[in-house]
Amino acid sequence: MQHRIVVLGAGYAGASAAGRLAKRLRREDVCVTLVNAEPDFVERVRMHQLATGQDLTHRSLAEMFAGTGVDVRVARVTAVDADRKAVTVTTADGPDELSYDTLVYALGSHWDDQGVPGAAEHAHEIAGRAGALRLREHLAALDAGQPVKVVGGGLTGLEAVTEIAEARPDLEVALVARAGLGDWLSDKGRRHLKAVLDRLGVTVYEHTAVTAVEAGRVVTADGTVLPSAATVWTTGFTVHPIARATALEVTDTGRIVVDATMRSVSHPDAYAVGDAAWAMGPGGKPLRMSCASGVPSAWQAADAIAARLTGGKDKDVPLRYFNQCISLGRREGLIQFVTADDRAVRHALTGRLAALYKELVCKGAAWGVAHPTLGLPTRRRPVVQQAPTDAPAEAAV
Repeated sequence: MQHRIVVLGAGYAGASAAGRLAKRLRREDVCVTLVNAEPDFVERVRMHQLATGQDLTHRSLAEMFAGTGVDVRVARVTAVDADRKAVTVTTADGPDELSYDTLVYALGSHWDDQGVPGAAEHAHEIAGRAGALRLREHLAALDAGQPVKVVGGGLTGLEAVTEIAEARPDLEVALVARAGLGDWLSDKGRRHLKAVLDRLGVTVYEHTAVTAVEAGRVVTADGTVLPSAATVWTTGFTVHPIARATALEVTDTGRIVVDATMRSVSHPDAYAVGDAAWAMGPGGKPLRMSCASGVPSAWQAADAIAARLTGGKDKDVPLRYFNQCISLGRREGLIQFVTADDRAVRHALTGRLAALYKELVCKGAAWGVAHPTLGLPTRRRPVVQQAPTDAPAEAAV
């Protein structure tokens, strides 16, 4: 019988894991099924571009995985029974159930309104394509001089506010940040960020918490009312709620607890990668939700699964960070170099060269999904044993 591997989610992490597994294992020995709610691969790191009217490259999952041995199923995951090793999905033809021998959970994350009153009803999000397209339509309908507020001063907020300000210089664009502007960056990084925002005419409200979002305005903690014809919410991400409803061990935020190989600490036949995984990085710090850690975690899981099925040895490849890549519109960028545990160092790359660097990173990430072994020659190995069912020896927490 073929060993059934089911991968849930075809974002950067899930698609990379599925493709890499298909490259590592013989097709006659395994069946790799990739389940995704949409038929296309979505470049999530470009949603701010989509929201401002730019057209992105269409990437059909069926075409990307044609001839690889990965079976793409367009379906929405509705439940996972980790004890029974079964996944319930809804397809165009109705409900269905997929049984697995090994599961790779990569359903990722979505925007987090953090319970702020009115945010879900009145704010826009760009964590996915549907939200970015709704914002795109809304922005296109705004007249000159209308106020736009981007709430959240993290990487997503910075990319969104600069992209909007560059694409629509006729709007009054502002960033509302709970902390100081770029306070995690190096001195050079902060100076460049401020200079770019000044050139783009972006107003910045630092140390300002938004406590309510209403039609046409946002309200801050001190009662100040800021007019807003379009409010973009970028304060963070939260994971898909399905994981919490399974028997898998999760954190209080719903992320699946895994060991160093991305293997569930409670169910050895399940792995979690990307934003859904609670994995430890250098210094005992959990990896943040990002493409930078999502793809390496997918490689880690795929290689571990392949090794266990073929009788090989797990590779100990610690996950680490190298830089934070921030686009600041199409002509400016900021590459903040960091320590292995993601703390900023003095060095940073800025300007047009940084914008080109970030563009190459985005293109490389999409290329890497279609080429999960980075174009290097590989040999598909035969499955010689079932994955062991004993619990992982080294837990992440």
